Amino acid sequence: GTPRPPGLLAGGGSQGPANPAPEPKQVPELIRLKRDGSRLSEADIRGFVRAVVDGSAQAVQIGAMLMAIRLRGMDLEETTALTRALAESGQRLEWPEAWQGQLVDKHSTGGVGDKVSLVLAPALAACGCKVPMISGRGLGHTGGTLDKLESIPGFTVIQSPEQMQELLEQVGCCIVSQSEKLVPADGILYAARDVTATVDSLPLVTASILSKKAVEGLMALVVDVKFGGAAIFPSEVQARELAKTLVEVGAGLGLRVAAALTSMDTPLGRSVGHTLEVEEALLCMDGAGPPDLRDLVTRLG
Repeated sequence: GTPRPPGLLAGGGSQGPANPAPEPKQVPELIRLKRDGSRLSEADIRGFVRAVVDGSAQAVQIGAMLMAIRLRGMDLEETTALTRALAESGQRLEWPEAWQGQLVDKHSTGGVGDKVSLVLAPALAACGCKVPMISGRGLGHTGGTLDKLESIPGFTVIQSPEQMQELLEQVGCCIVSQSEKLVPADGILYAARDVTATVDSLPLVTASILSKKAVEGLMALVVDVKFGGAAIFPSEVQARELAKTLVEVGAGLGLRVAAALTSMDTPLGRSVGHTLEVEEALLCMDGAGPPDLRDLVTRLG
């Protein structure tokens, strides 16, 4: 901070605090700052996320901010602040003390035919883990785990925190969506990224993935970062940078994150399309199905 002139005491006398909290900046000013390449402070980022959730940020403003972040980038501190603000937009999940050390999860950056979560979550549960997976929709040209599950007639991906705990008690795993209670800010930004060509921004990907995981109260997280023609990030260099960012920002949030880099020049397994992928996942759970899928599930597990 700037040195104070002598004789001016913080909060001294009747004039109140010398440095009142600065007025929060309006959304257009925040967009302009990022557009021009400035760093956003933690308070700036929180202010933007608050405006996203309470509806005072218009859709066009959200799109403009996402594009500014996509073009100008964010440093590690900004990315961590964004992740934290998204995570804190909803409630944090609390689990029974006895589950300490059992709570794990996995996330994939997505690729065509990637149905690993559908197999891995139950497989980990069968090994005695608790897997409270908050998953995503399709991004870009890849289908999301939730979209695949919804191809099962009657499958509900929105579950309350209480229902999640019940599922973990009975089954050991659940795969659910963001909701108004769970990381609502990410749900809004996620949908906006998909229609504004800002899917492949490192800070936005990182904040989206880790905000969902930060509320799960995990002991460990493995991230499958894919690169190649069938993935969101074609280049291995970009994928490696994302993996590094995920591990570093995760550490800043107190998460133990391991990253696997996997090549994705061809679809995973043999089936592409929501219903077909669910069928292939069931085959894999029975010990059948394509070997590349089984191998990746085993390696991440």
